[in-house]
Amino acid sequence: MVSKTTRDEMTWYKCDQCGLMFDEKEDARQHEQNCDGEDASYIQ
Repeated sequence: MVSKTTRDEMTWYKCDQCGLMFDEKEDARQHEQNCDGEDASYIQ
């Protein structure tokens, strides 16, 4: 599921499985379809 949140006066869409945030709702939905529920290893 994707949650809508506001941070730094911007709207973000957060993947509820791993917490990764996107500025486009469609990007978040596409990510969620492939998300394994773990923290994104490519973000440090």
